[in-house]
This record gives sequence, structure tokens and C-alpha cells, in this order.
Amino acid sequence: MSTRRESLLALAALLGGCATTAPPAKGTGDLGVIVQRAKGALSIVDTTERRVLGVVTGLGDLSHASVVFSRDGGTAYVFGRDGALTKVDLLAQRIEARVQQAGNSIGGAISQDGTLVAAQNYTPGGVKVFDAKTLALVADIPAETAPGKLSRVVGLVDLPGRRFAYSLFDADAIWIADLSRPGAPRITRFEGIGHQPYDALVTPNGRHYVAGLFGEDGLAMLDLWDEQPKVRRVLGGYGRGEQPLPVYKMPHLRGWAVAGRHAYLPAIGRREVLVVDTQTWTEVDRIAVAGQPVFVMARPDGRQVWVNFAVPDYSQVQVIDTPSRRVVKTLAPGKAVLHMEFTPRGEAVWISARDDNKVAVIDTASFETLATIAADAPSGIFFTARAARLGL
Repeated sequence: MSTRRESLLALAALLGGCATTAPPAKGTGDLGVIVQRAKGALSIVDTTERRVLGVVTGLGDLSHASVVFSRDGGTAYVFGRDGALTKVDLLAQRIEARVQQAGNSIGGAISQDGTLVAAQNYTPGGVKVFDAKTLALVADIPAETAPGKLSRVVGLVDLPGRRFAYSLFDADAIWIADLSRPGAPRITRFEGIGHQPYDALVTPNGRHYVAGLFGEDGLAMLDLWDEQPKVRRVLGGYGRGEQPLPVYKMPHLRGWAVAGRHAYLPAIGRREVLVVDTQTWTEVDRIAVAGQPVFVMARPDGRQVWVNFAVPDYSQVQVIDTPSRRVVKTLAPGKAVLHMEFTPRGEAVWISARDDNKVAVIDTASFETLATIAADAPSGIFFTARAARLGL
């Protein structure tokens, strides 16, 4: 009996020793990816240690790439310009699955429950929806506006309840796809919303879907909490009577442009950021900036808004103080700034400088550079904190 007891104690000690020497499990909350557009690769980064953990290659054309994450932050879904959708395991640093789902794609979204991944496509125009685990196609929704005529799709966002909203650039329309039953999607169409919707945002509470209009001044807005939503035009004629500048790069709209009750939006063809009250959807101010805004991003606490610009001003970044609504800092983090991403609590911002082949990590309080990370023609930066946010 004592011999058996001694054996059990020895085994327990051995197992205990194995447990103490095993490497600790790695969480995903401080991970992210940097798109290396020239290589068709992702750098997987640790945002706390500010370093590259590994590189995943073989992702195709990433000249216009976007990324969404699984609910646990462990999987990145990469939408490539070449129409490929790739599922990447961030901890294992490898491709899990890949499908060539279209000829030209510019982004996508993941459903509220994390089970469906949707891609917005230019060629052929429409939305395709996939099972998040297997990347099996579950729904194909052509953006058909007339027999044989398809529109390019932009502004795809996830909505509560397994729904997606998106805009049809060539058809002046907004569609909402309800995939409560993935095999039988229900489509609600809103026509004549304004000329050439180019991108869109959904507010962080999921209530308002707002599409920017390239073909005219103004935006189209849907209040999704209404029992019978109708498109409302807002900010009509914000450039009336003034000569617009040539548009060198299409600006982007996303939910990260909302700070408190205000949205900070790029003005098409103008060197201004528009400040909009999201309760009334009226303009309350406009802020002069160094160039034509591309990304207008609020720090997570809403105290600052960071802005980058189209050519020829795309090596600058400006910081707006939201209480005073004035530019308080102009930075030059590198040549050809393409993207910015805040750490989850906003103490730092990562900025890609494509032509300098680097990402600069900048302290948002002192504006000092905390780190510089080498990358081959970096563009998009995406952190796993997006997994917990609607519309990102």
C-alpha cells in the first residue's frame, strides 16, 4: 500500500514539475497585424512589446487589403484586392484556409455572433458570405440592378442580428442583408439614396448607417432603430458655392470616426474635417487641416482625433483636440502615411509609412516615437481589439 502511495506521489510531483516548466499560454488581446503590401504578407505583432512575432506569406495581392478578427481574436480574415479571402491563425502563424472568391475585392465584415464572414466585391459586383470556421460559401448575393448589370459594392458593415449593410456605388442604393437563415438571405433595398456612395460607417451602437457620397455633397443616413427605416439626406451642400479640389484618394468612413456624440468626417475634395452631431445629424463645425483627409480616427477615449492625408500631403499627420476642435500637433512620421491604428486603450498609435518601409509607434500624450518597426511597404494596421467592436 505504501509503495502504491509513494508511486502516486512521485507521479504527481512529476506532473507538477511538467506544469511548472511548460511555456505559459499566450493570449491574443495584444496582438495585431501589419499588411506588407509589396510582399503579400502579414507581420503578426505584439502591441505591448512593440515587436514582430512572425510573418505569414502567400496572401496574394494586398494592395488594398482589410482584416477582421474572430471573436476570440485568434483568427484574422484577410480580404485581398485579388478577391481572395484568407483565414490566418495568429498564434500558430499560419494560413488555415484560403478561397479565391472574386476577381476584385476591397474588404469585408464578420457577423455579430462570429459565425459568418462576408466579402464586398467589385468584380463581380456583390457580396459573398462564408462559414467562419470552414470558409464554405453559404450565400451569394449579386448586386444586380438590371438583368446582367452588377454594381460595385462598398461600405460593408456588420449589424446586430446576423445582418450586413452595404452600398452600391453604381446604383445609388443601400442594401441590408439579413442572414438569420444563411441559406435564404433576405434583402431590404433602399434606392435613390444619393449619387455614388463610396464608403460607409455604422455608429458604435449599431443605430445609424451613414454612407458618404462621391457624386454630390452630403451623406445618406439610415436610422436602423426605426421600425420602417427611411433614407435621410444629411450635410447636403456642405461645399456649396466653393470650388472643390481634385480628389487624389478616396477618403474612408468607419465607426472609429465617432467620438462621444460627434462624428468627425473627411470632407470630399476639401482640406477640412466636418464635425457632425450624431443626435441631430447636423453640421456643428468644420476644422481646417493640412490636406484632403483620408482617415479621420478618434482615439478610444474620444479626446483626440488623428488625421492623415492624400497626396501631396501624405507624409503628415495632424492631431485634433476634440474639446477645443483645433489642431494641436502636426507630425511627420514618415513618407506616404497610409494607415493608423490605436492600441486598445489609446496610449499609443501605430502609423504605417509605406515609402520608408516602417511603422512608427507614437505616444499619444507626448507625441514621442516609442518604437520603429521595419516592414516592406506597410499599409493597413489592424489590432485584435477590433473583434469586440461593431462595424470594424
